[in-house]
Amino acid sequence: MTVPQRISMVTLGVADVATATRFYESLGWRRAPGSQESITFFEMQGSALGLFGHGDLAEDACVSADGPGSKAGAFRGVTISINVDSPADVDEVYADWLACGAVAARPPGPVFWGGYIAYVADPDGNLWEIAHNPHMPNDADGHIMFPDG
Repeated sequence: MTVPQRISMVTLGVADVATATRFYESLGWRRAPGSQESITFFEMQGSALGLFGHGDLAEDACVSADGPGSKAGAFRGVTISINVDSPADVDEVYADWLACGAVAARPPGPVFWGGYIAYVADPDGNLWEIAHNPHMPNDADGHIMFPDG
């Protein structure tokens, strides 16, 4: 499998999810279905913006929120996601990234919310999440489909 050339989601690590959510809603942006108290999603044009607590996002990526703490480098408070269609695709895309020189941050595996994810860092330490999210599958064009709200 070739790594899909798309950005499914950018997730910002924020100090306070509720405050950040109110800010983006004040821009006229509407919260997407699937949003919860701990994470907010905004449906963009073909992708998504996520707001997640800074420390929680670092923990999700298995990197230190306060500094370097891992081979992936210092946590910058942002992750970029590529959503794929299955856990097997996560494994394959993760291997492709590593074969191209990415640094492993979190190996592929299941997560508490029912998905399957991995994290890698590019040569500059930017974190990419490779995710299979059965609650927000891709459409035929590779865009996230939010659940009906």
